[in-house]
Amino acid sequence: MIGDSVSGSQSDRARIFSLVVLAVLGLLMVRLVQLQIVNSSEYTGESRDNSMREIRVLPARGTILDRQGTVLVDNQPAFSVRVTPRYFEEESLPLLAELLEVPEAVLAERVQEASKYSSYVPSIVMNGLPFDRLSRLTERLDDLPGVDYEATQKRRYPSPVRASHVLGYVREIAGDDLANGKADGYRPGDLIGQRGIERIYESELRGNLGSDFRLVNVHGQDVSPFRNGVEDVNPVKGRDLVLTIDADLQALAESLFVGKRGAAVALDPNTGEILSLVSKPDFDLDLFTRQISGQEWTGLNASVEKPLFNRATQSVQMPGSTWKPLIAMIALEEGVITPNETVHCPGYHPMGRGRFFRCMHVHGNIAVVEAVQESCNTFFFEMMRRLDVNAFARHARSMGFGEVIDTDLTEQATGLIPDSSYYNRAHGRWTVGYQMNLGVGQGELSVTPLQLARYTAAVATEGKVVTPHLIAASVNPETGTLQAPDVPPPTPLAIRPEFVGLAKEAMRRVMVAGTGRGVQIPGIPSGGKTGTAQNERGRDDSVFIMFAPFDNPQIAVAVSVENAGFGGSAAAPIASLMAEQYLTGQVTRPDIVRWMLQTKSDPMIDKTNGE
Repeated sequence: MIGDSVSGSQSDRARIFSLVVLAVLGLLMVRLVQLQIVNSSEYTGESRDNSMREIRVLPARGTILDRQGTVLVDNQPAFSVRVTPRYFEEESLPLLAELLEVPEAVLAERVQEASKYSSYVPSIVMNGLPFDRLSRLTERLDDLPGVDYEATQKRRYPSPVRASHVLGYVREIAGDDLANGKADGYRPGDLIGQRGIERIYESELRGNLGSDFRLVNVHGQDVSPFRNGVEDVNPVKGRDLVLTIDADLQALAESLFVGKRGAAVALDPNTGEILSLVSKPDFDLDLFTRQISGQEWTGLNASVEKPLFNRATQSVQMPGSTWKPLIAMIALEEGVITPNETVHCPGYHPMGRGRFFRCMHVHGNIAVVEAVQESCNTFFFEMMRRLDVNAFARHARSMGFGEVIDTDLTEQATGLIPDSSYYNRAHGRWTVGYQMNLGVGQGELSVTPLQLARYTAAVATEGKVVTPHLIAASVNPETGTLQAPDVPPPTPLAIRPEFVGLAKEAMRRVMVAGTGRGVQIPGIPSGGKTGTAQNERGRDDSVFIMFAPFDNPQIAVAVSVENAGFGGSAAAPIASLMAEQYLTGQVTRPDIVRWMLQTKSDPMIDKTNGE
């Protein structure tokens, strides 16, 4: 009996043991099926990533050309150093810093940034490595696990034209750009457009990334192509961009601004194409073809001359007497004066209680066209006394003043066009005297050179408001075909063409017998208006607007020179020479060129330093 009991107990234990073994084997089989079939793609990928690395192949960045095909920006070979944090050894840091000739602390910070981004993804820690340093680095790569390099490109500027504020530059991606660009394949150390065309058209210029798949060893070092490169993807070059800029015109304008602060904008008045856009002082784009030092970057930002500031689109100032043709058109349209009606100018405009606004001359009885030609302050004080300030503001804004222009220039200031709501906010109780200064382009009023050029173009074409833009076409890198930008068509002014025509005729007379007669282009009739704009920085700003030829306008120009005095002394010669260069291909007045090279802006006052 006892033997039977022992035998039964052993049999039970054997069955239990068998069941346990079968259960374990069953679980293992289920897990094996899960790994091999259900999650095969996930784990195959992880295994593959342990031995295979995807290396990005950066595309060539698009070339930027002027309207005649002159190359303004292209590329040249360069090298970048990369670190894969997972394989990088911290004790290698001093050697790497020595070979790259950068401070160890700077390099450590870059490695740390790369680690935050991804431990397994190579990140650039230095761009623009000179070839001599690259040679030293390659000799020691065996001592630097996780370090490699790649052939890249950097921007080259083969033209003498600077056009810094038009072109912009590329710089290492950082901050929000890096956070937002991760999905598009940007990594620490990558270059991205900053300012100007490089920024606005970053996606077109950058192109499409390619991929090379490589087998790597346990140290992350390249061994051989993966599957003989059958899975590699070729990069697609960025689009080339053809600008509306005329390089010869741009070069001349830049040379005329030597020693000056200010801006010039030239447009094709029929299309809105920007023929030239100058902002001075500017900056050397070659600074950004290498890793710019902190000291250099601080110097650019801290300079009292503000070289990074785009004066053509962001600087706001009073327009001075260049505003008078606009006031004339609005007054005629609103019916506060007729074309032949006169206003008496005794040399001032009475304000009551013994106060008056001064005019530069005694003009006697003067009508609208003559008032623009002679720049009679009294006439235009009276026009703004008669005008409703809201009607004035409505017409000014219809021409683009007081608003951001919807164009491919992103750095813009709106300026100020006051209306009754503005005066209510600013002054509470106010009288018509507050708005009278607007008639002569002074007071609580500000515009940009870009806005002035657009207004000049509208007068030149007798009522067409164009959209200024910088891109003439982009080039498809795969087909070579040109694609024109989608530019809004011109919009008509809400001012009758005959009244715009009177303002245009008045501007012709300015050039024939007024303050612009000294800068009339030989043999080419034109229209223009000088202006002297008050400011709080010392001597007045010199302002001038112009279009030519008179009967078939092909160019409209606005020029502002800070602290240079009367409009006819500095801004007018620059605009006239620019128009002559564009229309004839040459400048025939060397005496004016010499005069302009001698004319300077007054020194900038740094109020923060008390200088």
